[in-house]
Amino acid sequence: MRLILILILSMMITAPVKAKTLWSDFSVSYLTGNDYEVGDSDREVATFEYASGTTWGDNFLFFDRLESANGDVSTYGEFSPRFKIADLENSVVESLFIASTVEVGPKTNYLLGVGTNLNLPIFKYFKVNLYYKNNGEGDANYQTTIAWALPLGPLFYDGFIDYATGVDNTASGDTKAQMNMTSQLKYDLAPLFDMTTKLYVGIEYVFWVNKFGIDGVDEKNANLLVKYHF
Repeated sequence: MRLILILILSMMITAPVKAKTLWSDFSVSYLTGNDYEVGDSDREVATFEYASGTTWGDNFLFFDRLESANGDVSTYGEFSPRFKIADLENSVVESLFIASTVEVGPKTNYLLGVGTNLNLPIFKYFKVNLYYKNNGEGDANYQTTIAWALPLGPLFYDGFIDYATGVDNTASGDTKAQMNMTSQLKYDLAPLFDMTTKLYVGIEYVFWVNKFGIDGVDEKNANLLVKYHF
């Protein structure tokens, strides 16, 4: 499983050399909140994101740098390339992909599955990915990821939902099924300063049931947000 995913990732990483880039976006964000679960409740987060679409598919990359009030520091990142299988015309399902993700943090997990882009009214995009997840510790499990972006007049609402089944036989014991819904509601200040790029301010809200698979640990966490797109 892991070798198959590495081969697919290698294809996707080298494919842009031969393929045309259709669009790309790079952004940095600053968030601060005081209702985090598992560890110190007060944290500041710097997030670096890169997304692009090409003739071979699309990819998304991000890294979070978390600094807690008690001095704890951690880094977490994901790389999620998708390889296009087919485009569908006159259908709610626009495209089909081979979807993959590598999660890099305290441990490394590999996800492989199928993905879609859905053509839904008023949404800028709506994506659904279904994964088989090879965990760095413990048995494999399954994950569904939904990501969306929705313009709302002067506001912009986007986010994701991850639902992962439980994992048996991890180093620290079994984990429960978990659901993380993280979304951002933000306003673009760029027109006020005659900027050609976007400068958002707003709020990010995290609703995470059984965080990290820990039974009964539910996070409800609002963060102030500033986000700049290059």
